[in-house]
Amino acid sequence: MSSIVLKKAAVWLPEGFEDAAFIARESGVPEHVIKTKMGIIRKCRAGSDDHPGDMAVRAARKVLKDIDPLSIDMVIWTGSEYKDYIVWTAGIYVQRELGLKNAKSFDISARCSNKILGLHIAKSLMQTDPKLKRVLLCGGHKTGDLVNYKDPNTRFLYNLADGGSAILLERGENNPLLDSSIITDGDFTTDVIVPAGGTRHPTREHPDVSMTYLQVPDVDGMRERLEKRSIVNFLKVIEEASNNSLKKPIDYLALLHMKKSAHDAILAPLELKQSQSIYMDHYGHFGAPDQVLSLGLAEKRGLLKKGDHVMLASAGIGYMWSAMSLRWDENTFDTNDLVDLG
Repeated sequence: MSSIVLKKAAVWLPEGFEDAAFIARESGVPEHVIKTKMGIIRKCRAGSDDHPGDMAVRAARKVLKDIDPLSIDMVIWTGSEYKDYIVWTAGIYVQRELGLKNAKSFDISARCSNKILGLHIAKSLMQTDPKLKRVLLCGGHKTGDLVNYKDPNTRFLYNLADGGSAILLERGENNPLLDSSIITDGDFTTDVIVPAGGTRHPTREHPDVSMTYLQVPDVDGMRERLEKRSIVNFLKVIEEASNNSLKKPIDYLALLHMKKSAHDAILAPLELKQSQSIYMDHYGHFGAPDQVLSLGLAEKRGLLKKGDHVMLASAGIGYMWSAMSLRWDENTFDTNDLVDLG
């Protein structure tokens, strides 16, 4: 029986950016702190006419090059909740724009764990429904718009960036998706929110502008809980996703962007070298596309060899920690199309 495999992947990155100097001027945080502690040399920022739905479409066009659009059976939106419209199914928009007339589509919402959750769901659906031959996962992110540099409580969100990503799953033998693991913890459920726009604070009530940005109502409590649980849960999902997969250690870890000390705190107990993961300080934290970009950069830099055990890992505020392993057999990216910023 054939496996569910990662056939192709792509990202779309805007040309615009905000660098450490800009963030320092806006926030008052010293530039060297932004570069060394927050790990932001620069981050990708989309223009005013670039919207999440369109960024997803641009990334998806790359993976669907030379593929019959009528052969796509399902589209799963794995992008941001912060979309073109407040109540909107973005996956159906992608379906229309790409002419995927035979596909079914829906959106999922797990913040920055969307991509891994989407892979888990897609794999399960394809295993139980033989009619699903090709599934497209894609999404766009413009959460950089939600960052308020004047709010010191949200400094850990200063890395939020913009871009799109897409993954095409098929049935086959190369690049099989293996095991996954997910943990959620409701103690964090209201720790990071945009107060305005929901039923508690409807937009029509014209809230204070600060309420339209991401806020952390209990920053001290969140820090205390994260310090005790975050790295532990990261390591737990990675271990669970790897234990039953390939009977070999992890060769490459595709990890989301976070502060450098946290990144290193995950690599160290896994006994991974710095060369076995890419710290994306020239890109920022897109959300779900981080693992896709990391995999693409690893392919472009020649860090992977046939049969490598690759682990995708992320965390989404809410909080969800997630990981999925795969065996890397061949390139999924058109690496000529991927700009390596360093």
